[in-house]
Amino acid sequence: MGAPVVCERLELSTPWLQELRSAEQSSAADFAATTGLGGGHAVAESAREDQAISASRPVVPKSQELVYELKIGEIMTRDPVVVGPDCLMSELKEILRVRRISGVPVVDNGSLVGIISIEDLIVALEKGETSARVGDKMTRQVQTVYADESVIQAVTKFARYGYGRLPVVDRSGRLVGIVTQGDIVRGLLRQLDVQWQEEEIHRYRASHIFEDIESDQTGLVLRYKVTARDFVRGGEASSKLKKALERLGGEPQLVRRVAVAAYEAETNLIIHTDNGGDLIAEVQPDRIRVVALDTGPGIPDVEMALRPGFSTAPDWIRELGFGAGMGLNNIKSCADEMRLESRVGVGTRLEAVFYLPGRREKEAA
Repeated sequence: MGAPVVCERLELSTPWLQELRSAEQSSAADFAATTGLGGGHAVAESAREDQAISASRPVVPKSQELVYELKIGEIMTRDPVVVGPDCLMSELKEILRVRRISGVPVVDNGSLVGIISIEDLIVALEKGETSARVGDKMTRQVQTVYADESVIQAVTKFARYGYGRLPVVDRSGRLVGIVTQGDIVRGLLRQLDVQWQEEEIHRYRASHIFEDIESDQTGLVLRYKVTARDFVRGGEASSKLKKALERLGGEPQLVRRVAVAAYEAETNLIIHTDNGGDLIAEVQPDRIRVVALDTGPGIPDVEMALRPGFSTAPDWIRELGFGAGMGLNNIKSCADEMRLESRVGVGTRLEAVFYLPGRREKEAA
């Protein structure tokens, strides 16, 4: 090793040192804002909340979903700068200054033995210990993460321990990289951009489906099974239908109308049927037809069922906030046409038709 470089106390205020500390603080702020899990938030509590009924869930940003989906190996810095335990603190200062980094793993014969940070360097500079060995100043109890683990594991440790970086090892314990909060932010932003572009491609392809297929009558049929009394998954079918229509390039206001009507029809299948039923959407170039089918028990008086506020739902369902007797009227308000047919002991067929914008204008012309 070369001769030690004399370090004066004045070097504590050098611009590069201030910039590194400021950059690390800024990275931590970006990390918390992007992941929504920084600042010591309890990730375990967040995971438990995700198991609640979907109707009570807060909106989860895509960045938080990616925290669980991405692997650390996808966003880490590979071939990180490392030092040995015999490296002097004065030499470490030069490495951090030249490489513009705020900490490095300490490796001995290929094995990770510690980690040394800019904070450790600052303490050494304050004490005038520039000739001290890194091995004497490093943190020996190193928190590590595996390359094949989810990014949420790194997020959890950053929140719990407040570290600026974590060494990444393989399952044999060999150092393969390092991950910082900044790496996670950049990785999430890259993946969000990739997924946005892929979503746009999917949306374009889906929206051109009727233009690209030649036939006398082209239609797309979407069918969803709905289970009776399954309030936990209530709204799942209509939500999937809404997403499909958005990908098909549906006009936003029309999609919202269809989604509301589909949700009310789905809820009726959950509340009023014995065996559930089917929610079917038929998408054609000029209209969307939503049909709810079930095999019983049927509606004794259809005219009465269409009156606002009339409901045959039992009290326990009303206590859950369902069965207010407005579902059919909401469907009728949203749809351009609605038909309801029912036979006691046989079943019910509800049909709602939504015309695409401009369709009626064309017919009138």
